[in-house]
Amino acid sequence: MDPKNSNRESRSTPQYALYQRENFWKNYGGEYYASSSFYRHRIISRMLVDTNAHDTTTTLFGRRVPAPIGFAPVSINKIYHPLGELPVAKVVGELGLPYCLSTAGSQSIEDVGRANDGAAKGEEGWRHDDVATSNYAFYHGTGADLGLSDPVFQQRLQDHGINPTTQPNEAGALWTDNVWHSRAHTWEKVQWVMDLWKEISGGKPFCLKGIQSVDDARKAVEVVVDGIVVSNHAGRQVDGAIASLGALKSIVDAVGDKTSIMFDSGVRSASDVFKALALGAKFVFVEVGVRHVMKSLLAEFDILLNAAGYKNVSGIDRTALESGPKDYPLLPVTAKL
Repeated sequence: MDPKNSNRESRSTPQYALYQRENFWKNYGGEYYASSSFYRHRIISRMLVDTNAHDTTTTLFGRRVPAPIGFAPVSINKIYHPLGELPVAKVVGELGLPYCLSTAGSQSIEDVGRANDGAAKGEEGWRHDDVATSNYAFYHGTGADLGLSDPVFQQRLQDHGINPTTQPNEAGALWTDNVWHSRAHTWEKVQWVMDLWKEISGGKPFCLKGIQSVDDARKAVEVVVDGIVVSNHAGRQVDGAIASLGALKSIVDAVGDKTSIMFDSGVRSASDVFKALALGAKFVFVEVGVRHVMKSLLAEFDILLNAAGYKNVSGIDRTALESGPKDYPLLPVTAKL
C-alpha cells in the first residue's frame, strides 16, 4: 500500500506491508538472487496453451507422486523441534510426497515411518564400522544390542581413562569417534552395500547422493544403481566446490538415459524446481520448512506451470530455458513499485 494513501489513518491495525517496502529500498532497489547458478537460467513462457487441466504429477521409481518435489535428508531435527523428524514426516505423508530420513536423524526409522503413513520413504545412509560388523546380523532379525556395555568398548573407555557413568559425554564422544571414523570408501563397497540393501529390502531402489562429476555418474551407472542425486550436500563439504546445478546438465547428457537423475542443492522456489527439471533432473529435493512452506512451494509450482504455459512436468525441457554462460554475474534484480 502507498504510504501516502489517505485510508492509512483509518486502519485499525498498523500498515505492516510498509515494512516490506522499507526493506526493499535498503537492498539496492531490489534483492540479490541467492544463487548465480540459478540466476543465469531464465524461463521462456509459452502463450495460448490450454493449461486449464495442467498436471504437476510425475513418476519416481514406478510410483506416482503429486509433484516432482520431495524432502531432502536433514539431520538432528530435535535441534529445532522437540519431536524431531516426526512432524515433518507427518506433513509429508499428508501431502503424499517422498521423504528422505537422515542417518543422523533424532527419531527411529520405525517411528518416522509410522508418522509418514503412506508416502514414499527413503533413508540417507553412511557406511561405517557397525555396518561391516555387528549390525549385519540385525538386518536378518538376529542380534543383541550391548551399546556402551560391550566388553571391548569398555576396555577402550578404560584405556582412555573414561568412566561412562560419571562421564557420559566423553563416553559418547569416544563412541562417535569409533563409529564415524571418516575413512575413505571405494566403489567396491558401494556394490557391497547395494547388494545387501537389495537383499534385505526385497529389491527396493538404491541411489547415490552427492554425485557432482560426469566420471562418478558413469561409474554409478556401471555398478547399476537405480538413481543418483546430483548434490553438494548443502555446500558444506568442499569449500569452493562447483555448483550442483552447473554439474547437472553435463551429468544428464552423459547418463540421463541410463539412470534416474535427481537434484538437491540450493532450491528455494518453484522456479528453481522448474529450472532443475528443464536441465534434465527427474525429481528435486528441498530442505525447506514444513506444512505452510511446502504447500506454498507446491502452490507456486502449480501457478508457474499455468502462467508459463506448460501442461505437465514431462513438457519441461531445455527449450524452456534461456541460459547465460557459467560466469554469469551475480547482479541485483531491480524493480519499480
